[in-house]
Amino acid sequence: MPNTYTQLYVHVIFAVKARRLLISNLWKDNLYKYITGIITNKNQKLMIINGMPDHLHLLIGLKPDCALSDLVRDVKANSSKWINENKFVQSKFEWQSGFGAFSVSKSGLNAVANYIANQEVHHQEVSFRKEFIRLLTEYEINFKEEYLLEDFGVAPTEL
Repeated sequence: MPNTYTQLYVHVIFAVKARRLLISNLWKDNLYKYITGIITNKNQKLMIINGMPDHLHLLIGLKPDCALSDLVRDVKANSSKWINENKFVQSKFEWQSGFGAFSVSKSGLNAVANYIANQEVHHQEVSFRKEFIRLLTEYEINFKEEYLLEDFGVAPTEL
């Protein structure tokens, strides 16, 4: 698209189905590389990826011809297929339906990248649910608690 100039950055968050703690340190780096490949092959730029055993954070630089929902759908579908084909988990691996996406300004890139890089430290004090609700509230995104997250198997103290 000639004469089109954009600078679009999005912080994307999605979780393992039922928020099960399935992403293992033994293979998470390979998962991150695989997801990087998916995004790169879609002609987009993954700036940073990190997460916890039950969810992932991605900071993506988007081109204007990319539909974010299609990109996330492809990342989730292909990565879950890859996890299952490699038998990294005993049961069937699935991502939870839906995702969170938050726009990031050029001036906010470093802060968001640092936030994503330090997920392990961050989650020693804040649960995933509280983190997600804080982001939704901060970005003034309306939501209904009953549709927010699947927390099966999560202790009430973690909510």
